[in-house]
Amino acid sequence: MAQRRHHYERAFERYLRRHRIPYVSVDEAKKALLPDRARFAVTESNQETDATRSLKSFDFVVYAPDANFLVEVKGRKVPKSINGTTRSRARLESWVTREDVDSLRVWQSLFGDGFCAVIVFLYWCQQEPPDALFQETFVSDHRWYALRAITVDDYAAAMRVRSPRWRTVHLPTEDFERLSHPFSGP
Repeated sequence: MAQRRHHYERAFERYLRRHRIPYVSVDEAKKALLPDRARFAVTESNQETDATRSLKSFDFVVYAPDANFLVEVKGRKVPKSINGTTRSRARLESWVTREDVDSLRVWQSLFGDGFCAVIVFLYWCQQEPPDALFQETFVSDHRWYALRAITVDDYAAAMRVRSPRWRTVHLPTEDFERLSHPFSGP
């Protein structure tokens, strides 16, 4: 296994190994520079973005029988009110940076047919989550995790600005629940 700083990435890697899913871990130490022939924007405005100059690395290339996935893992902690008995006003966080979305879309284009960029939200639950909340859960290092995945194209089509200053985007709860799914079925 690769050296991973965050427990979310280590947990996801253990998940892949436990399920015997072939993968390659990506070195996140440096941003990749795009060749001149590949310098294109994937944003609707066609303005140059961070992704047109250098690319943020994703975390894993995952190989499956029907498709290959370029996976960006986003770790989030489940609010106690979701994991406990009261669910009022709590929601699962689905925010990412605009750079995450732009870079994943460029990587997907560079890898070409047969590769799909996916954001995997890995939720750390302080206790075993209720059955109705998640379809896919597992334990790693004595912690409960739940997985939800969404293709970067679906995410980009429904995303809303969360913070212009921090360049973050998110999905409204209804869209996230409708478009995301267990990782075993991206």
